[in-house]
Amino acid sequence: MKYLHTMVRVTDIDASLDFYVNKLGLQETRRRESPQGRYTLIFVSAPGQEGAEIELTYNWDPEEYGEGRNFGHLAFEVDDIYATCEKLQKAGVTINRPPRDGYMAFVRSPDNVSIELLQKGGKREPQEPWLSMPNTGKW
Repeated sequence: MKYLHTMVRVTDIDASLDFYVNKLGLQETRRRESPQGRYTLIFVSAPGQEGAEIELTYNWDPEEYGEGRNFGHLAFEVDDIYATCEKLQKAGVTINRPPRDGYMAFVRSPDNVSIELLQKGGKREPQEPWLSMPNTGKW
């Protein structure tokens, strides 16, 4: 068995690509349009990990997807949890669960998909401003 991808539905291609590619740092690996099925598929992955993709599915006919809490979350290992959260925060992304423990943080995509960020190699020493920052919204 080989892992292929995880599919998440998106409501705005531009906002989603801005989040996943420009802010989170993933890369678009391929795209497929289906006029008959009325959808667009865009695959993204972490650089160098093209075999583990996220399929962003955009249905051309509008739908309400809710908060997506039944999906759970996507998880990414990062080299520096603090630098990653600072970069995302400066780009306008809300840090829903700050990395108070030096190990784990949560943010959400424009379509409310929870994204877990985990520190590579284990916990770092807790640091401000993250240590005393409260949770914001849902994660």
